[in-house]
Amino acid sequence: MGRFWTVITHLHTIAGPVTMLLYPLYASVIALESTSKLDDEQWLAYWILYSILTLVEMLLQPVLEWIPIWYDVKLLLVAWLVLPQTRGAAFIYDRFVREKIKKYGFGDQHQPQPHQNRTSTSGKGKNKFVDFVTHKKVS
Repeated sequence: MGRFWTVITHLHTIAGPVTMLLYPLYASVIALESTSKLDDEQWLAYWILYSILTLVEMLLQPVLEWIPIWYDVKLLLVAWLVLPQTRGAAFIYDRFVREKIKKYGFGDQHQPQPHQNRTSTSGKGKNKFVDFVTHKKVS
């Protein structure tokens, strides 16, 4: 029985990186190479949510250390986000994150057209910042 638990423990240990990083990385590359926009949205939403989860986890680490099942709960949550059958990442993004982005005005920037001068701004502070960050030198 001891070897069985050893194998289970090792599988549990590698399940996190495989579920949270390796499979999403592979699926993201496949999504980039496909012509469908649906899978691009799913994986971009996943990486946004995974980043938010990681940041929250870093901030709450002292509290989460005292919750013995936190790793298992996180693994189940990320599995739900990752599975193509559930499309959990796209669901959470559409349902909650998109509303916050629209509420605080992050999603209303326009993409500059190729014929526009990239250094010109429309006079709004956030657009000036976006233009500054995305400015590319033209030679």
